[in-house]
Amino acid sequence: MSSIPTQSVAVSRRDLERERRTGEVLWITIPFGAIAMILVPMAVGADVPLLRQIGPGLYWVVVMLFGVLIAVRRTSMETPAQRDLLALVGIDPAAVFGGRAMASGLMLLVFELIVGVVAVLFYDIDLSGWPWLLVVLPLAAAGLAALGTIAGSIATNAAVGPALIPLIVAPLAVPLLLAASEIVEGLRTDTGILRWLLLMVIVDLVLSIAGVVTARPLQETQ
Repeated sequence: MSSIPTQSVAVSRRDLERERRTGEVLWITIPFGAIAMILVPMAVGADVPLLRQIGPGLYWVVVMLFGVLIAVRRTSMETPAQRDLLALVGIDPAAVFGGRAMASGLMLLVFELIVGVVAVLFYDIDLSGWPWLLVVLPLAAAGLAALGTIAGSIATNAAVGPALIPLIVAPLAVPLLLAASEIVEGLRTDTGILRWLLLMVIVDLVLSIAGVVTARPLQETQ
């Protein structure tokens, strides 16, 4: 039997191939996220200082709202037959979680980059210390992908599951959004960002461990 990492890669490749065929993230979610970033400047006008001030925070809110939606939908839209097939071929539930989270994380990273370009263009965001964003963006994508995958798994387990998604996502996403926003602000003002980076890493680890630990119980109740 193949190892869990190998199984996770296989599940991730399956989800990415499904996305390549449907184009749901590329042609629907990303454009809507970009439009959400554009609507605010249209509403408040060309007030550059105001846009520059609210831009980073608005960007991370859009990333959370649309990003978690990517992971939740990729998980909750899986049919019972597809879940049964994964179980029959011996795919470990932890590998299923890992593969789904990996695929969602990659799609989320693409979303972050494209919407980030829109944010820079329309909000004149200061990119001081931009190399740190090469660390922050993947950390945010990984955390939101893990959170969305867990929420999506819960949503498939009960009739009230979808109603629980906001209650699960909102409080657990706050540390990631707070840390990411503070890092961007810290880079702009040249203040310390290490504690915020550490917070993002800890949240990612906690969510990943929670996803692995709950993968089998959630699969058995589906």
